[in-house]
Amino acid sequence: MTVVQSSSRALGFAVERPGAALAALLLFIVALASLLAPFIAPQDPFDLASFDVLDAELPPIWQAGSDPRFLLGTDAQGRDLFSAILYGTRISLLVGILAVVIQAAIGIPLGLLAGYSGGRPDGVVTRLADIQLSLSTLMMAIIVMALFRAGLGGEALSRFAVPLLVLVIGLAEWPMFARTARAATLVEAAKDYVRAARAVGSSDGAIVHRHILPNILSPLIVVATTQVAGAIMAEAALSFLGLGMPVTKPSLGTLIRSGYDLMFAGAWWVTVLPGLVLIGVLISVNVLGDALRDGLDPRRRAR
Repeated sequence: MTVVQSSSRALGFAVERPGAALAALLLFIVALASLLAPFIAPQDPFDLASFDVLDAELPPIWQAGSDPRFLLGTDAQGRDLFSAILYGTRISLLVGILAVVIQAAIGIPLGLLAGYSGGRPDGVVTRLADIQLSLSTLMMAIIVMALFRAGLGGEALSRFAVPLLVLVIGLAEWPMFARTARAATLVEAAKDYVRAARAVGSSDGAIVHRHILPNILSPLIVVATTQVAGAIMAEAALSFLGLGMPVTKPSLGTLIRSGYDLMFAGAWWVTVLPGLVLIGVLISVNVLGDALRDGLDPRRRAR
């Protein structure tokens, strides 16, 4: 596909689905700003020595009593909230994306195996997926994180919080990819091009990787977008409960939790502003996922 064709498709997508285009633009801006946080943020929110308690709970610049040094105000520690949101968004997006990578790495191969092989492999994978889905992801994560904190202490949890969250959320949600891949593989495996590939002597592995997998990527991409939103929400919920990211390394969930008790004291911005960013990210991801589902499904395009 040429650059001109790609630009034409992108323009057509934006014209047909302005809401999705706006969501994609918002998500791109938020992701880019969080990626460039070390260059944009006026303060390092991880450096405790840079905080001044005399700057605690300063309001945003549009309110009386603000300080022009702090665009969105400060929290109870005197930390610049704008800087904390930039770094916190980066952590939340990192956890969400890496968790979905783990989900896909486990679920897609198992779904392909179950859908193509059938029989006992299909039964085993289906039962494992059913058992996993019967367990609450949030409850599993709470148990694992609580056991890790009890066994190794809060300092170890602080050091390994990101990989632990990625691993727990990733292992808990792989059945979504497995079930989608299995259903799509069952459809593709019954088509003539697969029979033709078998007739010319192609191995099962070659058929799966060269023919079936490329043809089931569309529903898997849609699942990936919705799972990213779910993983970000799971991280925020765990951090809000005190079982995710520590206060010294804030994510959006940690920031919301740290300002929850201050809302009744008038410092509403510490919770509300990170909450609005979280809501914006989740809505953007879900709207983009819906648009991808409509755009990649030929039955929906035909309507």
